[in-house]
Amino acid sequence: MPTLPLFPLGLVLLPGMPLPLHIFEERYKLMISECLAAQKTFGIVLFDGKAIQAAGCSARVIEVLQRYEDGRMDILTRGERRFHLHAVIERKPYLEAEIEYFDDEPESAADDLTAVAETGRRLLQSLAESGSPAGIADGSDLSDPRRLSFAIAALEEIAPREKQRFLEMRSSAKRLHKSVEVLARVVERIRLTQQIHSIIGGNGHPPLGLVAKIAASGDG
Repeated sequence: MPTLPLFPLGLVLLPGMPLPLHIFEERYKLMISECLAAQKTFGIVLFDGKAIQAAGCSARVIEVLQRYEDGRMDILTRGERRFHLHAVIERKPYLEAEIEYFDDEPESAADDLTAVAETGRRLLQSLAESGSPAGIADGSDLSDPRRLSFAIAALEEIAPREKQRFLEMRSSAKRLHKSVEVLARVVERIRLTQQIHSIIGGNGHPPLGLVAKIAASGDG
């Protein structure tokens, strides 16, 4: 089984998605330096303060944005392949793990994702037009349903635990359908919030029904 250096973080990296990191701990300065020297990837896994998740995503450093005199680094990484942890190894200052890579299962020819993919792209456009800071950061080509599903799941508005569920899904169709459902709730919540701000800005008071709608849009 391949072995990866591990970087537990309070976030989830998804395949194809960019992630900037500030490297300041000594063990991770060492880890990233070794990965750069050998042109190797490392693994990012979600850590909730108590335990790390059993599935993660490999990351490759695509650019060193800045180096500091004390060895700290600002780097830009990109997610590559998903993996399951089989055994954690503690022989270096940082963790390593024996891992097994996995990917989506082949989809049925009957799964036509054209309509749901178009809905997802339309909702992303609505999100961008709303002025929300959440969004697709790198102008990615979202014509591929698999990539689109990961791009939606990577939005800042989606909580790490929900991102983790998307990471672990092995069906592009299921992940796309579920991520578009979540995105629709996000867009609706932002629209209702902006509506309330508009009312308050006019010295009005939001109807209780509108407040209830915002609360409901965050459920699930």
